[in-house]
Amino acid sequence: MFSHITVGCANLERAAAFYDAVLIPLGLVRRVVAADGGPPAACWVRPGHSLPRFYIYLPFDGNTASAGNGSMVAFAAPSHAAVDTAYMAGLAKRGNCEGEPGLRPHYGQGYYGAYLRDPDGNKVHIVYRGDIAEP
Repeated sequence: MFSHITVGCANLERAAAFYDAVLIPLGLVRRVVAADGGPPAACWVRPGHSLPRFYIYLPFDGNTASAGNGSMVAFAAPSHAAVDTAYMAGLAKRGNCEGEPGLRPHYGQGYYGAYLRDPDGNKVHIVYRGDIAEP
């Protein structure tokens, strides 16, 4: 699988508030990021795990953050209700709707998701996959 995913942001506090609102309902927690000489960052993980990680950073090169065209990060939700809660919380923290919560049977049986743009324009998908049994 993957070690971590990173997206850029222009305002770390604003972006962290958005991702706290979206990711906490999905069972993730924000981790303290030790100063390692890199740019300021925030990180989220599942409780009791060190990987995978999701990071937001001020761009390392000092240039303006920009959203990747065609890029998207999808977060797994434990239920339809968690998708709805995360979506509404994201909107309340300056996110923009890219697709309201709902069934998307063309992606699979029981597939329920929502799409947002974070305050920096990064595309975020929140999905409950009712057709996949988790271990």
